[in-house]
Amino acid sequence: MSPSLWAAALSGLVASALAGVRWLRVAQREHYLAPAGSRFALRWWGGIGFNRLLWVLAALALLVSLSQPAVEVVTAAVVAGGPLGLGLRGRTAKLAWTARLRRLAAIWALLQLVALAAATVVGAEAGGGGALIGLLTLFVPATVDLACLLAAPLERRLVAPYVRRAAERLAKVGPVVVAITGSYGKTSTKGYVAHLLGTTRSVVPSPASYNNRAGLARAVNEHLAPGTEVFVAEMGTYGKGEIAELCSWTHPKVSVITAIGPVHLERFGSEDRIVEAKSEILAGAEVAVLNVDDERLAAVAGRAAASGKRVWRCSGTDPSADVFVGPAGDETVPPPARPPLAGTGAGGPMWAVLVGGRPLGRVRARTEVAPTNVACAVAVALELGVPGDEVGRLLPSLPVAAHRLAPLEGSGGFSILDDTYNSNPAGARMALAALASLDCPQDGRRVLVTPGMVELGERQAGENQALAALAREVVSDLVIVGHTNRRALLAGVGASARAAPVPVAAGPARRLVDLDPEAPLPSGPRVVLVANREEAVAWVRQNLGPGDAVLYENDLPDHFP
Repeated sequence: MSPSLWAAALSGLVASALAGVRWLRVAQREHYLAPAGSRFALRWWGGIGFNRLLWVLAALALLVSLSQPAVEVVTAAVVAGGPLGLGLRGRTAKLAWTARLRRLAAIWALLQLVALAAATVVGAEAGGGGALIGLLTLFVPATVDLACLLAAPLERRLVAPYVRRAAERLAKVGPVVVAITGSYGKTSTKGYVAHLLGTTRSVVPSPASYNNRAGLARAVNEHLAPGTEVFVAEMGTYGKGEIAELCSWTHPKVSVITAIGPVHLERFGSEDRIVEAKSEILAGAEVAVLNVDDERLAAVAGRAAASGKRVWRCSGTDPSADVFVGPAGDETVPPPARPPLAGTGAGGPMWAVLVGGRPLGRVRARTEVAPTNVACAVAVALELGVPGDEVGRLLPSLPVAAHRLAPLEGSGGFSILDDTYNSNPAGARMALAALASLDCPQDGRRVLVTPGMVELGERQAGENQALAALAREVVSDLVIVGHTNRRALLAGVGASARAAPVPVAAGPARRLVDLDPEAPLPSGPRVVLVANREEAVAWVRQNLGPGDAVLYENDLPDHFP
């Protein structure tokens, strides 16, 4: 074997190792679901100008290495160092060498080593070895995806004993299981249900976002104590069959669907498929609680009732629904100038809570609370026997889910709406309405900080343009974070994607860019471009003060460009 082929093989091995760490981190952050590596590689190499140039350089070197194997070193250098901006260990989405990641890394390393060895042997005998090695280094994200596919059956088998133990524990303790799913609103509704049941029943909600097979099994095994009367299980899904499998061993009695929207549309392909996947939660349940403001869920409610299930139709717009939360005749009071920012329930407009058209009570409207989520939680509480007067007493003190339109106050005296866990169009519109409702002085600034919304499939660009167009009517400043949705957000707000960035000082070792640091767009907000959330926070702290307000809408981890 020639020295040049040896050099190509060694450089390919080193580059593969460095690239492997990078793309294994992406796989971990994307729940080990193929083809996340390939999808994000296209975003990183194809979405940012300098990375595109590096990719072209690597491809050209690959072609030359067909006859000159040593030139593969150029391809290897690009792969080892790039794409620029995607770090090895991560800043906000750090690499964690869990047991699962170590198993995946071992499978991937074996695949890559075998492929590199085969390419080297073939190249030594037939030529073109440098190009083959370079091709394998370029396509490390694809081999990581292949490793994820190969590892999936193993991981299911490893989790199976914990699932069996959880199923046995549920059977032994015997709680009523309330299962909650939806494109959004799952976590908030879970918190409301636990709150409304908490004074009369022993309740255990699944913690945080433990909403998949392994997470729910862990929640049951670690938190379900003897004497627990109700287990509230949040259920998420990335595809058909996942929720059905969860229900096969949790056996929910009451199942809730909070909403349907284009969240994870990139994975599902259509909202009809999302409805089908979410509706799996109803299959074995006796009781269905549904947000019928969505026409698709109204149809699901009809089918559920026809199949013999007891159905609670919940609404924020129709007072004749089984449970309604919203303005209704004499149950309302005139709203003040400013809804409350603290979750105390003091000083905001009132919502009526109607059950079967009759008043159950009133609840103080709050910027961080969706009325349909409250309605679903009220239905669950009443179904499980909580007295109506107790439900009414508890409604004003509903908890605020962390990072879901949570009201805070910045150190500079400005108001903060933290909606960083939200990434759906309906929630984003609600958050902008909340920002608009804040009582800022005439010269006060309203700022939107966002990277935009993701996993919306073919609707992603249009939804982000619509968000920015709506923001144009509300905010004085739009701070766009990162590159993922930058072009769409700029188009929506009416700014040119080709506008030359201007440096703005932001403290040591920071650099912010602004389309125009002195003037807003004509009859529109000033647009600020930043690379990451840390730079956005720095800009906010520099530029906002008492009387100002900022909405942090969504927060993408740093494996997004």
